[in-house]
Order: sequence, then C-alpha cells, then structure tokens
Amino acid sequence: MDPITPNTTDYLDIDYDEYAEYNDTELSKSAPCKQEYIYAFARRYSPVVFTLVFILAVVGNVLVLCVIRRYRNSQRGGACAFSLTDTFLLHLAISDLLLAFTLPLFAVQWAHQWVFGLALCKISGALFSLNRYSGILFLACISFDRYLAIVHAVSSGWKRNTCHAQIACALIWMCCLVLSGVEIAFRQVEAVYIADQQSALLCEVWYTENPTQWQVGVHLISVVLGFGLPLLIMLYCYIRIFKSLCNATRRQKRKSLRLIISLVSVFVICWAPYNCFQLVDSLLKLGSVSGDCHFGRVVDIGTLVTESVGLSHCALNPLLYGFVGVKFRRELARMCKGLLGQRGLLEMEGWKQRRLRKTTGSFSSAESENTSVSVMV
Repeated sequence: MDPITPNTTDYLDIDYDEYAEYNDTELSKSAPCKQEYIYAFARRYSPVVFTLVFILAVVGNVLVLCVIRRYRNSQRGGACAFSLTDTFLLHLAISDLLLAFTLPLFAVQWAHQWVFGLALCKISGALFSLNRYSGILFLACISFDRYLAIVHAVSSGWKRNTCHAQIACALIWMCCLVLSGVEIAFRQVEAVYIADQQSALLCEVWYTENPTQWQVGVHLISVVLGFGLPLLIMLYCYIRIFKSLCNATRRQKRKSLRLIISLVSVFVICWAPYNCFQLVDSLLKLGSVSGDCHFGRVVDIGTLVTESVGLSHCALNPLLYGFVGVKFRRELARMCKGLLGQRGLLEMEGWKQRRLRKTTGSFSSAESENTSVSVMV
C-alpha cells in the first residue's frame, strides 16, 4: 500500500496575513504589555491637572490659615481655648497645603522628567503619602467632633477639649508618618522607556523583592485607612447628627441636611473611583481577575485620572469646611478690610449684614453654632 502523500498544493496554500496575525496574538500573551500609550497620556494630562489643583489648593488653604490665625490672635486663653473644629481645620489646611506643594514637582516630571534628585524624590513621595492619609483622617475627626457637639452636647463637654484635639492630631501625624515610610524606603529615580528608543527618569515606587505582595498590601492599606475607615466614621456621625436634628425647625433641618449630603457626597465622589481602581488593580495582580493588555491600560489610565480627582479634594476642602460658614466670611471680610482699608468694602459690608439677618432670623445663634461646619464654629 502506497504511503499517503500530502497534497502539496493544499499544504502550501497558507494565508500569511492570518498566520502573522495569529503569531502576533500568541506572542502578545507572553510578551509584556507596552506602556508607551499610558506615558503619552500622562504627559499630556497630569501637568495641566496638577498645576490647576496646586493653584486652587494654595489660594484656598492660605486664606483659611490666615483667617484662622487672625481669629486665634483675637481670642484669649491660649491654645487650649481654641475651638476643636478650628484645631482640626488648621491641621487639615496644613496637610492640604503640604500635599499641594508636591504637585508641581510631579507636574514637571510628567511634562519632562524627574530632575530633582533622589533625596527630593523620597521626600516629596513621603509628603504626598503623609498628607493624603492625614487629610482624610482629619475630615473624619471633624465629623466626630460635630457628632459629639450635637448628639452628645451635654455629656461630651470634658471630651471636647482643644488640648485633647492637639493630642489626637499629633497621633494622626505620627501614624501617617509611619505609613509614608514605604515611600521613603522604596521610592527611586529610574529610567523608564516611554516610547521607541526614548526613555525618561521617573520618581516612582519600585519594589525589588516580592513586588506583587508589596503592591497589593499597600493598596489594601490605602483603601482601608485612606477611604473605608474614614467613610464609615463620617457616615455614622452624620447619620446620627441628622437623626438628632429631626425635632429642629424645617428650615434648620433643610440647611443641615444639605450640608451633610454635600460633605459626604464630595468625599465619596472624589475618592471612591480611585479606590475602586486600586482594588481592581490588586485583583489583576493577584490573578483573581483576568485581562489582556487593553484591560490593563484601561486600569492604569483610570487610576491616573481618578487619582487626580481625589487630589482635587484638597482644593475643595476650604470651600466645604470654611467658606460655608457665616463666621468665616465675617472674619475674611474683616481681614480684607484691614488690608485694603474701607474703600470698596462698604457694599460688601451691607451684603454681609443682609446675609446675617437672613441666616440668623429663623433660629438662635446657639442652634446655628451646632448645625454649621465652619472655620469659626
């Protein structure tokens, strides 16, 4: 029996385009994903956003610090006579300001490359992490202080002592300093290929041993301490505050409800997307979620965009916790009057008086103090 010989015509009839596409697909499964598109997007997006957030955060938080300093100098009794909310707002403004000062450095990095050396790379990375954690925890402290002042107004007098608040702030700074130690230990300046035949120096965290375990662990700590725990504290405190105001007047209740919803909503809107992408990235690294290079690019770009949204919270804090307060606007007007004189401020003074009559006409000053979150509560 003759052996079966292959049909040479059919054997050589190959679609080479399809074969090449098949080989590229198979190679892409084992080859590392290219990062050129991500770096190109970051170089167009990050410098603009970081610069804008830096300007807004510096202007807003410097005004808050100036008003708090002016108001503090006008009071008597020393540091422990300063109100609790003012104490937390002071540390919050300092934290947001320090965080904002690191943004121009990273804006320069993405616009060009890192040109500030290894020492400043580690310091700026540590400041970035330190103030991101501390800012969110100070927001939780403000929520807890409002909870004690409104829900437990009678029994919490000895707890709501400014010296106790200073101790709490010191503990928060120390805890966040420990958390930022990862940045000091692992931040490095490395050359990264950002395009064909092109590389740039970037200041990033590089884990030399067990990188997956380190990245996932840091992500989980960030999600728990930087979002989950503060959110639970804020939700619990503000729900209890709203329940305690159920017997208040209708106008007072509406104002308190709007303020509570705005505080929690802005916090969630700013930080929830970033933490969701952090979780997805952790699951992707652990292999719990499968995805190709396109999915990985979506996660990386989403993390970059949502991180900038979260950072914008440091520019929104002065609006939420400062400018909504009647007393803050009054002190700001007085400060401007002292700097610029009487000319041009008569109209502002008349508007301020009309605004005060509208806001204080329906409920007493004690009620206003307990339902507004401002620099001077």
